Amino acid sequence: MKKGYFLLLLFLLFNLFSCSPHKQRVSYEEEGKPAYGDALVTASIGEPTNLIPILTTDAPSHEVASRIYNGLVKYDKDLKIVGDLARFWTISSDNLTITFHLRRNVRWHDGRPFTAKDVLYTYKVIVDPKTPTAYSGDFLLVKKAEVIDDYTFRVTYEKPFAPALISWSVSILPSHLLKGKDITRSPLLRNPIGTGPYKLKEWIPGQRIVLEANSDYFDGRPYIQRHIIKFIPDTASMFLELKNLSIDMMALSPLQFLRQTDYPAFRREFRKYQYLSFSYVYLGYNLKHPFFKEKKVRQALSHAIDKKEIIEGVLLGQGIEATGPYKPDMWAYNGNVKRYEYSKEKALKILSEVGFTRGRDGILERDGKKFEFTVLVNQGNDVRIRCAELIQKRLSEIGIRMKIRVIEWASLINEFIDKRNFEAVILGWTIPHDPDLFDIWHSSKKGEKELNFISFENKEVDRLLTLARHTFNIEERKKYYHRFQEILAEEQPYTFLFIPYANVAIHKRIKGVLPQPAGITYNMEKWYVPYEQMRYKSYATIYP
Repeated sequence: MKKGYFLLLLFLLFNLFSCSPHKQRVSYEEEGKPAYGDALVTASIGEPTNLIPILTTDAPSHEVASRIYNGLVKYDKDLKIVGDLARFWTISSDNLTITFHLRRNVRWHDGRPFTAKDVLYTYKVIVDPKTPTAYSGDFLLVKKAEVIDDYTFRVTYEKPFAPALISWSVSILPSHLLKGKDITRSPLLRNPIGTGPYKLKEWIPGQRIVLEANSDYFDGRPYIQRHIIKFIPDTASMFLELKNLSIDMMALSPLQFLRQTDYPAFRREFRKYQYLSFSYVYLGYNLKHPFFKEKKVRQALSHAIDKKEIIEGVLLGQGIEATGPYKPDMWAYNGNVKRYEYSKEKALKILSEVGFTRGRDGILERDGKKFEFTVLVNQGNDVRIRCAELIQKRLSEIGIRMKIRVIEWASLINEFIDKRNFEAVILGWTIPHDPDLFDIWHSSKKGEKELNFISFENKEVDRLLTLARHTFNIEERKKYYHRFQEILAEEQPYTFLFIPYANVAIHKRIKGVLPQPAGITYNMEKWYVPYEQMRYKSYATIYP
């Protein structure tokens, strides 16, 4: 063999093996030292509607915005209120005045300093009647808001307000970019400027959002350099990307959690976490519908729906029955409310009492109008779609024709929920740590873009919610919230379906994930990847 040919062969072989997509197996069991770099790739079924938090109510928007903005306070891992943009605060002896002492040397992502003027602007824009926000209720109770100096902000209430302190976890907005302008037309809707641990790098509609670590973050630069959120409209495709290591984290369906991830290769790459989620799923009725405005009709439907069947058949046992808007480990929870056991006989009896009879085609009707309606479900949420299918089956057995319409998330919120253009819907609510639910259930919150979109109205509920938020005595508050749950159980404006377990898979190279009462994402800016285990080393800076 000629020497030149031999050298050429060696050169080609060297390049073949050095450039091939050879994957070196890495042990992810070692914790390793924190290092700056890598990327956390996650996915969302829905795309944010906008990234000014006070103008949006959907989870995808708030999940992204929570990385970009800060409030004055926040919950820590143990669900205790701690400072965020506020270093500390003092509360007057009569519980009417809170004085916030703000952090110094905090900067907006554009480099401008954060001051108390930004807090005052945020307050003023929230209470401005022209601002289409669902969150004004808490702030309309403020009697006076004032800037004492650049780093002191004081707020005074007309009367004691129990959720006053945590209400200031609201995202603070940059006054220098928004003051005097129409917030609903601001460039910040798509290009937000916050004080948070991450900055928006790019938003490609229909594809992804990329967040870049804020190197000047007041609480320390995040270790993970980029957070990439892909928009994947269905959980099956999302799960495929998880298994192919194209995303690092996903909320698993019960089937995925129990069966489809139980094999060595998945266990080698991912850790799974489980806890009772801070959320519930419900079938909500438009109470202006000619049938659904009747309490007895709603009660009949709740008897006709087999919640245990849904929990066992759809959730594979990965959830518990919901009886109201709280979960059992909360102090406000009332476990003795009226329950609606599955009974076709009881459902039919109630419907007969209010004038429904079987038509020739087997469908119930009253005054010549058939009992049929359409339930809306968001695209990509297989659990809710399968719930709808089981409910559809059970209702058909008593002569109710329910159609299912699956709609893309942003359209569902903007074109149907916000415009009250629906008959029934299957959705979920996050359960807040403070039990104040004024914004969802008070009759004053029925306007467009507000959260009482089913148009629920009950004078006693209005009174109870108002009393509960104006007392600091926890036993008194508990009494009010217990009665509130009793009324919801009687009225059935929702058929409360279930509280699911949160089943989450996270790639093992991601360290610092510490499950606590607050869940697992409360400290995401502290997560890290050891340099040796980084997948996207182009984002790495080796120094710790």
